[in-house]
Amino acid sequence: MGSLPMVYSYTLGFTSNSFRTTTAITTVSPTAQLKSTLVRTSNLRQRSRKFPSSSRSLNTTHHLCKCQLVQEFAPIASAGYALLLLGGGLFAYNKSGSKGSLFGGLTGATLMSVAYYLMQASETKELGDSLAFGASLLFAFIFGIRFAATRKVVPAGLLLVISIGLTALTFSAYLQDKV
Repeated sequence: MGSLPMVYSYTLGFTSNSFRTTTAITTVSPTAQLKSTLVRTSNLRQRSRKFPSSSRSLNTTHHLCKCQLVQEFAPIASAGYALLLLGGGLFAYNKSGSKGSLFGGLTGATLMSVAYYLMQASETKELGDSLAFGASLLFAFIFGIRFAATRKVVPAGLLLVISIGLTALTFSAYLQDKV
């Protein structure tokens, strides 16, 4: 069995005009490679102020979940999506002679392959994540339009769901790289 998660908690100080506490609770699970941080900020004004609106307390809670699995899975998903688009474009061209599907499949496979390549280096990972996000969002719109027009689950509906999932995954990986 794996080790239990470790929890760290700390509180930060105050200023002269207000009492500000920031409590951060960090949970680390080494076996699942998960790091979760809960940050709670309280800003309590002194009651001696003349303005009644400033005597209210302001509570802000932020929850950050930084999962290493998302950052590791995004390049693999991008490469798999590139192969799926390439295979789908070639299949549609062989079956019905659709040059549009061939062009779309080749374009999508090229964009996602470049994104996969950029995600491999730490200096260009943000650029790769943003390229994969943009390409998957573009194909989500394309497959959404095709699904709305044809109402066929295969291939438009299935590829729409996969494109939306990859869009969410690459957006999450991009946000984690920015923080």
